Amino acid sequence: MAKESMKAREVKRAKMCAKYAEKRKALKEAGDYIGLQKLPKNSSPVRAHNRCKITGRPKGYMRQFGISRVMFREMANKGLIPGVRKASW
Repeated sequence: MAKESMKAREVKRAKMCAKYAEKRKALKEAGDYIGLQKLPKNSSPVRAHNRCKITGRPKGYMRQFGISRVMFREMANKGLIPGVRKASW
């Protein structure tokens, strides 16, 4: 389980990224890289981390489902994800 402070930091980064998206796009089109450097670092979409929607785990994230591999496995074993059969695990 991720710390609440880490989850909050990711939410803050996502909000800042959305806030500066238009400005960042305009600066890139104009070729104003000095203006881009003056923007806050956390406004860059590269700094955002994918986290599991259930546990907040940053590693083993499966983009298609939005959860970590651990939660995917647990949910598949319980039959909560349709179309997934247990193979050898």
